Amino acid sequence: MSPNVRRSAGLLLFRTSGGSGLEVLIGHMGGPFWAGRESEAWSVPKGEYGPEEEPAAAARREFGEEFGHPAPDGTWVALGESRQPSGKIVTVWAMEGDLDPAAAVPGTFTMEWPRGSGVQQEFPEIDRFAWCTPEVAVECLVKGQRVFVDRLREHLNGGQGPSTHAAS
Repeated sequence: MSPNVRRSAGLLLFRTSGGSGLEVLIGHMGGPFWAGRESEAWSVPKGEYGPEEEPAAAARREFGEEFGHPAPDGTWVALGESRQPSGKIVTVWAMEGDLDPAAAVPGTFTMEWPRGSGVQQEFPEIDRFAWCTPEVAVECLVKGQRVFVDRLREHLNGGQGPSTHAAS
């Protein structure tokens, strides 16, 4: 792994029960920059890791930190890597599971806000989670992560490409 490339790993939960068909669990990024934004302001629960940590272990750890509860048990499906516009490499796995978004207790970070004020404030890493259809998720997710929803759909369709028909 190149020491100059930042890497993140994440876990995309999905469920197929319920009236909406396929849904994925994504989180709205916390902090003042993302407040009031919906489009391109959501993320797969993920986070950075260093060369000493395995990507899957980082994905599990970060899910727990961002959701506030450990990832459920289940079979992980590799969705591969994607280079983000920032140059960061993100690796994501998918897993079928069903968690209540209202049960999330997200981790926090501290930053100076307002900038230049000298005041340190604490913000949630993810300020809310939601189950979304793939169509809604690709509108909400930051551009570099949308590919993971497409890859999940392709996997669930037996490698036949993303489904283009609406759930009945």
